Amino acid sequence: MSWSEFWAMGGYGAYVWGSYGVALLLMLMEVWRVRQRRRTILHRLGRIQRRSGRRVEHEA
Repeated sequence: MSWSEFWAMGGYGAYVWGSYGVALLLMLMEVWRVRQRRRTILHRLGRIQRRSGRRVEHEA
């Protein structure tokens, strides 16, 4: 079996590799979104902390 046959996967290579690409893209977007959401929550907690004068501890 040659490399070109491996990548072509019997004519279904575009579907298989395209599916892997879409899955990878979605997983990376999920990581980005979770980090963004965490930053937003920490920012909001900081505002609450400053308003109340109380100290809120969190792990980095």
